[in-house]
Amino acid sequence: MPAGIGRQPVFHVLCAQAPLKCDMKNEHGSLQPLTQNHSNRSEQRLMQVNPTAKPGKNIRVAQVAPTIFPVPPKDHGGTERVIHDLSIALQDLGVEVTLLAPADSATDVPRVGIWPSLFSLEAKYGAVPPSIPAVLEAARMEDLRTRLDAFDIVHCHGEFFHAALLGERRRHSLTTIHWRVDELDREIFFQTFPDLPVAAISGAQEAMLPAANRAGVVHHGIAEDRYALADGAGGYLAFVGRMTDQKRPDRAIRVADAAGRPIRLAGTVDVGNPTYFEREVRPLLSDTATYVGPLGDAAKGELLGGAEALLFPIDWPEPFGLVMIEAMACGTPVVAWDRGSVREIVDEGVTGFVVSSEAEAVEAIARARALDRAGVRRRFEERFTARRMAADYLALYRKLLDR
Repeated sequence: MPAGIGRQPVFHVLCAQAPLKCDMKNEHGSLQPLTQNHSNRSEQRLMQVNPTAKPGKNIRVAQVAPTIFPVPPKDHGGTERVIHDLSIALQDLGVEVTLLAPADSATDVPRVGIWPSLFSLEAKYGAVPPSIPAVLEAARMEDLRTRLDAFDIVHCHGEFFHAALLGERRRHSLTTIHWRVDELDREIFFQTFPDLPVAAISGAQEAMLPAANRAGVVHHGIAEDRYALADGAGGYLAFVGRMTDQKRPDRAIRVADAAGRPIRLAGTVDVGNPTYFEREVRPLLSDTATYVGPLGDAAKGELLGGAEALLFPIDWPEPFGLVMIEAMACGTPVVAWDRGSVREIVDEGVTGFVVSSEAEAVEAIARARALDRAGVRRRFEERFTARRMAADYLALYRKLLDR
């Protein structure tokens, strides 16, 4: 049995990866944390992948997830999906991974955390006090504080409180920011913590980071077997993303209409801009422009696999754009606006086309439909798998430990 938190066997201290399945209140009406237990499935997988591995000798890494959604997410939640895939792939490389994540998470690695996600609490109780996210984050930081000595590297995917908690351990930490980094909050954050190593998720994002914080660039990757090559025979275009002015589903509908193609749109109504959908998107919906809501992995795979092309008409400095590589995994070409990371992700004329206007997008749709879908899938396998992402992060971890 590998050594776990506080050098105890992991089954004594880690939560199960089972979804939330018990009432969170006792007979007195008080909120209760979930029961904890652990199986040895993750150790078994490690030994299957590398029979000679010695878990106690490997790099011990904490993956610290945000508190909003479980890991992996139920449907939407790109950050949590990346953390899930990274954790599994690192473990398959022989890294001792501990996931600090909500109790309704289901990733098959050792996990710490007794409180469910904000998503789960809102589903159970409806409206919750506005302070709940801060309380959940405080609980996550306490989980980390009391276990810092158990890890060689602490890899944080949330913001911002871990930087202060880590103190002198910042030099052996890594922060991945799954959002734009060019606004005032990040400017203050980086000026306050110039010694915090940050892994950018694209070169475009790295260019906005102070030089002192730059630890390298690691493009996202996803599990190779999540989506399969499909023929795109559905006769429609696809849009997948938040219903917000950053992602511009309204632009996608106009482009599809101008190209004479039906379009199916999937994604959540953005909580930060709740009126946008009703004001800008719903009036454009029709028999040829349909909204199907948020989708889980299987339904997303069907939507993307049946699409002739994915439209990615963003209107913000996109830090990465996970749905682009999800489409490529299905063999579906991408027509994307030239913002943020797009030119790094889309291989022009191979996996899609980069455009700057609606007119260019209409023209690109016809060309995208002629691309070799098997070639799109091959390029995904070459560039954007979880295995590659994990290997890149492992190289950064080793570099940090050599400091």
